Formats: sequence, structure tokens, C-alpha cells
Amino acid sequence: MTRKLPARKQKSAASRIVGLQWFGWTDVGQVRKNNEDSFLGLRFDALEVQRLGKVGEGSLVEHDFAFAVCDGMGGAKAGEYASQIAVEKITTLLPRAFQNAARGLGADFPDIIQELYSQVHRALVYLGLSYEECHGMQTTMSMAWFTPGWIYFGHVGDTRIYFLPAGKNELQQITHDDTHVGWLLRNGKISDYEARRHPRRNVLQKALGGENQFVDPQVGAVACSRGDTILLCSDGMTEGLYEHQIIEVLRVEKPGFNPAKTLVESAVLGDGRDNTTALVVRVV
Repeated sequence: MTRKLPARKQKSAASRIVGLQWFGWTDVGQVRKNNEDSFLGLRFDALEVQRLGKVGEGSLVEHDFAFAVCDGMGGAKAGEYASQIAVEKITTLLPRAFQNAARGLGADFPDIIQELYSQVHRALVYLGLSYEECHGMQTTMSMAWFTPGWIYFGHVGDTRIYFLPAGKNELQQITHDDTHVGWLLRNGKISDYEARRHPRRNVLQKALGGENQFVDPQVGAVACSRGDTILLCSDGMTEGLYEHQIIEVLRVEKPGFNPAKTLVESAVLGDGRDNTTALVVRVV
């Protein structure tokens, strides 16, 4: 589905969804020496952009929000740089899109997300060719952009975005892993049990940067309502937890409880071979 960016002068019934709560956490894991994951929370409008803390809440009445998780790859610290560059690019392009919408210059969200991913890809390729220490730098990137009533998302790699509808216990993976094992699982060639133990489950077919000539992100939109939850996470988390365990944590709502922190710590205990990151966003 292709939708125009919502102009704030023309409110719809979707504007009844007025707020978000978010929780983020990351851990280097039990094996790696450095953390190549990066995550971002961003609030923006036509005039300003603000980076968000790990935990918070905010209104969708006058601002849009974006959240992203990236998992970098490359020699030395190139993976760290790659994921950081990716999240920084988001802070420049999305506010510009909001500004155009406020001026009445409608834009299709797939075009904006496609351009964002292309810019990240070009930047990483350029740095990889220009500096020896950045050679081969790549990153995955999963991003969710919240407007009243809608979540627009983009995705490349094997970081994931899950959607948990209000009142249901079915966790929906709305992104596709860009791996051959992911394709086998989606097409019923192997079971979830076999996919989790496949020796090539982490071999990517698509990433931003590196020697990839083109970038073709998965782009989509999901209607959201009060009580829905979105989870963005790196593959370190899904290596350490099963979906029923994730749902149990996401359904806990009590003061001071950070579901992202609990998910990450549980995944590290369950596996811990990779960096592990989670961002949990609730629609309120």
C-alpha cells in the first residue's frame, strides 16, 4: 500500500492514537570484544530533530518518531562505524521529509525510505573504498517510522521487526531475513527448529555497504492502534530466545519495567555469542 505523508493540518480518526512508549537496550554479549550493534530513537517535526534516550514516552500529535536497529560488519571497528553511520543518516533525511509534508509537498513513503537506504548504502561504499580501515564495512538496518495510525518500515539484512497486536499472543515477523535460510523457512522447506541450527543461518545475501552494487530494501506499512507493540532487534536476541519467551516479556506492564533490557539480558544468558539489541515501542 502506498500512502502520502500525513499533513498535520488535516487530522484523521487515526490521530486518536496520540502517544508512544519506548524502551531500548544493547549488550556486547559473552564472546565479542566490541559492540557492532547500534540503535536509534528519534523525534522530529518540520523544525527540529531530537535524539531520544533509552526509555521514554512522547506524543504523536505534533511529532513523528523513528526507531532503528543496525548490526554492523567488517574488520577492526568497521562494523561499529557502519552501524553508527546508518543511524546518523536517519536523523537528516526523515525530518526533511516531514518538513516537505508540512508545506503541502506530499511524498510517497516508499520513495523516502528507498532514498534513505540508498544514501546509507552510498556513504558506506564510499568510505569503504576511501579508507583502508573501513574496507568491507557493511550493516543491516531495520527502521520503523511512526505517524498517527501508521507504522512505515524499511529493512535490509537479518535484524528484525516484530508486530504484536493488542490483546493477541501471536508475534508477527513483518520483515524477511535476507538469508538463504530465511528463504527456506518462509517457503516451508525447513522448520523453525532446523533454521535455528542451520550452519549458514547468519550468512547474509543482502546488506548496506560492502561490495553490493545495488540496495533493494523491503518497504511496507502496518496500521496500528492502541495497545499494539513493535519490537526491533538484532539477530543476537532471536538466537537466544524463542517467540513465546519474547511474548511473555512484551506482555509485562508495570512501573519501572524495561522489557527491552529483560529481553536482551535473557537472550545473552540463553546464547550470548553475538551482540544483542532490542527496541520495544508501545502505541498508547
